[in-house]
Parts: sequence; structure tokens; C-alpha cells
Amino acid sequence: MEKIKLNDGNDIPVIGFGVFQVDNNGPTYDAVLQALKDGYRHIDTAAAYFNESDVGKAIKDSGIPRDEIFVTSKLWLSDYDNPERGIERSLKNLDLDYIDLYLLHQPYGNVEKAWKALEKAQKEGKIKSIGVSNMTPNIWNQYVPNFEVIPAVNQVEFNPLFQQKELREILDENNVILEAWYPLGHGNADLLNNPVIVELAEKYGKNPGQIILRFEIQENVITLPKSINPERIKGNIDVFDFELTDDEMNKIRSLDTGVGSHNPEAPGVSESLLNAFVIED
Repeated sequence: MEKIKLNDGNDIPVIGFGVFQVDNNGPTYDAVLQALKDGYRHIDTAAAYFNESDVGKAIKDSGIPRDEIFVTSKLWLSDYDNPERGIERSLKNLDLDYIDLYLLHQPYGNVEKAWKALEKAQKEGKIKSIGVSNMTPNIWNQYVPNFEVIPAVNQVEFNPLFQQKELREILDENNVILEAWYPLGHGNADLLNNPVIVELAEKYGKNPGQIILRFEIQENVITLPKSINPERIKGNIDVFDFELTDDEMNKIRSLDTGVGSHNPEAPGVSESLLNAFVIED
């Protein structure tokens, strides 16, 4: 598994296994255990996914040493006014002594207080790396200049149809790594059936998803594909035996539309998420 060095000196595997919308009490456990058997060493969960406990159980039962597995989780908005509570809950649910990467899941509410708590937890060794999620260029510039510690990552929507070019310029200035959710476009047929992608899949003997994931890795993006299908879980990590040429990379870059499925700045989004649900102990 290839890794990228974060701006805090820690290494992160370039492919993570996502568990968004995978149920707890079985399905997440089975999927994570399968992923670990297939060679994944980076698991991405969140308090708001309500499956941290299954992730922790699978890690324990995998038999893989803890220091070989990179675990990401995220603080939900309802804990931003009492972030220490949310951090401790995640540690308890995961049954871990530390979390490798912990993110602010959404950039609304008491962001500054929540971030200070992540900085403190990092100093205490409870969290190795800290980052943010769903920050657009405008939201980034609103908050991050006031942070003591620059985030190690910003996890946002990213795929060949939405390449976040303006945001990536800002992140590059601060040596911040972009992490991709919906790296395969959430099953978008326009992406998976795109002639450029299909032609490259035929050339390399891969499927369209593998071409997309390879593109993202070569763009220095951490990619987080999700699946509960054992064949797809295994296939999504089988992307290290070929390399796209500069010309092929440019062809995929030309597919960018600049439009994603989620706009964090859209009217009503912050209010909707702030009132979505409360995570309780």
C-alpha cells in the first residue's frame, strides 16, 4: 500500500475503505474485516455513520497489529459545543487508545471551539492527525487562518467530473492533502461510462472504477471507495500494477465540469445539517 506524508509528518495510506451508509451490528463489521483481509490499511468512519463500534471490532478481530491500520473518524455537529465528549465517545466506540485522523465532519456551528478541542486532543496523543471536511475555498478562508494548527486534510467530494481545482490550489499552498468522498461519483453512469474512462479500462484490462481510482492516486488525492460487495472491495484496491501516462491523465482532467452533487454553501444546507440529529451517549 502506497502512502502520502501529511503536513504533520504522519503517513496515510492512499486508499481508504469507506463505510458511509453501511449498517452497524454486522454489515460494517463484515465489510471492514473483508477489506482488511484484502490489504486495506485505512478505514474511514464517522460518529454520524453510527458504525464506529463495528469498525473497532473488525480491527480487533483482524489480527493485524494496531499500528499497521490507519483509522479515521469524524466529530458530528451536535458535539461542537462539547467536543471533548464527542472525541471520548469515538474512542470508546472504536475501543481504541488513539485515532489516527479525526475530522470536523461539517463546517458549521461552533467550528472554532471544536477545532481547538481537536488541537488539544492531538497534543495529548488521543489523535495523531487532525483535519476538516466539506470546506469550500470560501469556508476554508473563513476559518482556517484563525486555527493554530493547519489541518492535515480536507475531505470533500472529488472525482473526475468534479476536481476541486480552486480548492486544491489553496490546499497546496498549505501542504494540505485532499481526501475524496464519492471518488467514483456515487455510481454516476455519466462517469463510469465515459468514453475516455472506458477506453483506458480496455487498454489496461481494468474496470472503469479502477481507472478512476488510479487517476485520483496519481493526482495525490486520498481516495475512499465504499462497497459491501466482496469482489468490488477487492477490485478497488487492485490499482497498483499500472500507471496512467501524462497524456491519459490530461484526458481525464479535461472531464472536469466544476459541479458536484453537494454544495456546502447552498442556502439551507447549514441549517439542515445543524438540526439533522443529535448523537447521544
